[in-house]
Amino acid sequence: MLRKWDQLPDYMQTDAVRPYYEKLKKKQLSLIFKRIFDIVVSLLLIVVFSPVLIIISILIVSDSKGGVFYRQERVTQYGKKFKIFKFRTMVANADKIGTQVTVSNDDRITKVGSVIRKYRIDEIPQLFNILLGDMSFVGTRPESTHYVKFYTSEMYATLLLPAGVTSEASIMYKDEAELLDKADDVDKVYIKKVLPGKMRYNLESIRNFSFIKEIGTMFKTVLAVMR
Repeated sequence: MLRKWDQLPDYMQTDAVRPYYEKLKKKQLSLIFKRIFDIVVSLLLIVVFSPVLIIISILIVSDSKGGVFYRQERVTQYGKKFKIFKFRTMVANADKIGTQVTVSNDDRITKVGSVIRKYRIDEIPQLFNILLGDMSFVGTRPESTHYVKFYTSEMYATLLLPAGVTSEASIMYKDEAELLDKADDVDKVYIKKVLPGKMRYNLESIRNFSFIKEIGTMFKTVLAVMR
């Protein structure tokens, strides 16, 4: 589940990434359990949520023009690029008419989209990304290629594992949109303040990685959404 050191991308073979790699190298069994869990549970949930997926899809296309899914290029393990599955919560081509991060009062958000985003329902289609191996249930949220360009050498350590649907950083920054509401330059504030803050949690999670802790993060995410 973890590549050999010399098989990592050159930009990851640094002294800043090495300590995180050595930690994960000792957790190979946990990494295997993590992948088995992802496959079994994602497949089960796709079956369980299939009626919900159909109903939400109908609501989305009835509310505004555009497709059901939002497919943006994101970055996952070892810098691999993939197209994320999310329910479309904004007007068509929203990423071409505004910033790549969203604030709470963003006028690009549709009526149905505002409800979907509030309860994180837009994340459900990422079960397909998990099943395909592009993502995991727990891991650093997949950033767009635009923001990965601003990673420090140490931040690249988060690419040792697949991107995730949730994480400790996601829980702590669940009100991220509200944090960016008053920003004059949303991109600048995200890159200078929000991204480094989230990355501190992400790097800590990799440093202390364990399969059991990730199960705990999933439960904490459910509680955070319910609140």
